[in-house]
Amino acid sequence: MTQPLQLKAYAKVNLGLDVLRRREDGYHEVRMIMQTVKLFDLITLQKNTCGQIRLSSNLPYLPLNEKNLVYRAINTIRTAYNIPDGVDATIEKHIPVAAGMAGGSTDAAAALVGMNQLFSLGITQEELIKHGLTLGADIPFCIMRGTALSEGIGEILTPLPSIPACWFLIVKPTFSMSTKFVYENLHLDEQMKHPDIDGMIQAINHNDLTGITYRMGNVLEQVTQKHYPAIIQIKENMRRLGALGALMSGSGSTVFGIFTSREAAGKAAEFFRKDPGIKQTAVVRPFSKDLPQSKPHKNHKHFTNSTKKYHSATQREKYSGKRGRRNTHEGHKS
Repeated sequence: MTQPLQLKAYAKVNLGLDVLRRREDGYHEVRMIMQTVKLFDLITLQKNTCGQIRLSSNLPYLPLNEKNLVYRAINTIRTAYNIPDGVDATIEKHIPVAAGMAGGSTDAAAALVGMNQLFSLGITQEELIKHGLTLGADIPFCIMRGTALSEGIGEILTPLPSIPACWFLIVKPTFSMSTKFVYENLHLDEQMKHPDIDGMIQAINHNDLTGITYRMGNVLEQVTQKHYPAIIQIKENMRRLGALGALMSGSGSTVFGIFTSREAAGKAAEFFRKDPGIKQTAVVRPFSKDLPQSKPHKNHKHFTNSTKKYHSATQREKYSGKRGRRNTHEGHKS
């Protein structure tokens, strides 16, 4: 039996998110600044001789069949390259589910990269991105990582310079958001405030952290804040506690703040952990090739309350009445 291969699947946040129009096919054309952060799931892959894809996870409610993007990513590579061997995949979740951080998409991206390594296929990143796009619009960025301008339905990517050194405080409230609901209730004909994406790109190019945070904006907040005013309160508290800027990521419900020091972000995290309306917090760095790897801050909390007990597809049948949302985002569609 071959040695298992373990990969980190990093989360993303949106420093800026603008929606330009709704296309005839139902998808929304977007313009976003995407940023990878060092909050990650762990994906472990290992060959098996039974010729099947077998998933397990530390979350008992995670789908462990073809509904899971990791399963579909593995199957995509097996089919495209005529691989007879099966694969055992373990998904150790720490990124919150259905929270606007591309948890399912980044797991699938890691599975694609891992399959390439596990079977020594020699697939280029460009080819992997093409495979990823067939599974979901966020997957290409999750393969590329870093900082990027994302256009189209999210699949047109332009790499940008790394943002200046900073710390992200990530806060997940007790409620989750439905991407489908948010986009269905987004009315582009209404007068709305759009983020200055071009201005943010200039600030990134000039290594101007203050300019970046000043231009942070997400048009989807204009939907979510009507139904969940707690998002407004979280942002206000972050700024009061020293964040240069605070924003909801994606379609929510995660909110993040950008701080200049780990200490300030850690103190703010302590405040939010006392709030019964907050489920989890994390203090992390942005993912950057220009920055050295750093150890997690002592206040860093993984986004899971689960133990490291792994549940297989057969074991999870015992769980009833408890359903979790998988990341089904295959584009910004309503």
